[in-house]
Amino acid sequence: MKEVKVKESALIAAARQDMDSFLQVFIDGIYATIGGELNSENMGELNADQITLLAYQIMRDEVMDGGFVQLIHNGYGPFFFRNPFAKMLRMWGLRDLSKLIYHVSDLYHQFGEEIEKDCSDEEFMQLFERYSEFDEFDDDFVENEEGWTSAVASYVDEHLEQFATIEKE
Repeated sequence: MKEVKVKESALIAAARQDMDSFLQVFIDGIYATIGGELNSENMGELNADQITLLAYQIMRDEVMDGGFVQLIHNGYGPFFFRNPFAKMLRMWGLRDLSKLIYHVSDLYHQFGEEIEKDCSDEEFMQLFERYSEFDEFDDDFVENEEGWTSAVASYVDEHLEQFATIEKE
């Protein structure tokens, strides 16, 4: 395990701004420790909580931008739906989000292979119409994102030692 370090001053300043900034300090610290990108080679350098935090951020960015169809098309399906991501969220107390991930996982196992195929921009846009089963889950995520992000920030705040060493200056 590599040690992730974040500066106390950066954390205090971010916490004064908002929960997104607070989480970003840890996300940036984790990425800096592993060379800027999460991949199968460096995943072993992180603990389950650190990986789950990065996964949440990836999922949030993808789903807020283009829904679960985009997340799957961009190759993240196996990372989210063939790993214990939903279980970790449940352990963090995010039961509703965990349930949503399990529902989307069922759709991923049904349609993922087709959604993941290379396609033109036009064909990609058609995926949203063809797989409208994801729409209610996209909407649910967007409607609840702020509360879930707040719950993630609370979990991180209550378990700081799982995410980074805080360096006093």
